[in-house]
Amino acid sequence: GTAILQTPTSMLTIYPHIYKKLPYDFATDLTPVSLGCSFDFGFAVGPSVPANVRTVPDFLAWAKANPAGANFGSPAAGSTPHFIGALLGKGAGVELKHAAYRGTQPAMLDLLGGNVSAVSGPVGDITQHLASGKVRILGVSGEKRSRFAPDVPTFGEQGIPDMAHSEWFAFFLPAKASPELVARLNASMRAALASKDVIDGLGTFGLEAMSSSPEELMALLKKDTAKWGPIVKKVGFTAEA
Repeated sequence: GTAILQTPTSMLTIYPHIYKKLPYDFATDLTPVSLGCSFDFGFAVGPSVPANVRTVPDFLAWAKANPAGANFGSPAAGSTPHFIGALLGKGAGVELKHAAYRGTQPAMLDLLGGNVSAVSGPVGDITQHLASGKVRILGVSGEKRSRFAPDVPTFGEQGIPDMAHSEWFAFFLPAKASPELVARLNASMRAALASKDVIDGLGTFGLEAMSSSPEELMALLKKDTAKWGPIVKKVGFTAEA
């Protein structure tokens, strides 16, 4: 059989900047096949934040005036939503304490319980909890509004510059995979990702189906890796003591 890797952005584009040494290098250990899907992040608040806080700038102003509530949770330390929350705080001159969870759902449970003021996480994971009436999404991280939360403005719309960050999942083969195998899998994945069943199925999780050529995927990897270096340095986070 053939081993196929499906992995999110952070493992390949952020981890090289937060770990001094990794046991892999995407440039030499992996053969790109195709993108699989993408998703945006939301910044949401819970019942511990006053109802008149309706935007991200509102929250940052409130957090500055209420240091005890100046915190947010994310699915993991070193994740894209971790850096999004940290950047929002730094941009406004507010020190937001970060609480790292093991996944978005534990963070959301603490948000619902009033144990954390805000959560930065995938839009699809947050929208599951809107029916409770206790959660409000203040902003989303995409270049444009998310179809899963169309009434929520982007960070850019709220006057917060350079905060468009989306994440993607992609498929890879081991290094030195044959061009014929790569081409065959790419064609199959493109066809599958264009089908209504797959598009609708991914949509139930807040994911947008997306495919690419192997060359486009490698170019995106290099672009995002270069982008995250300065961001990690600005936030000052390292995964190693």
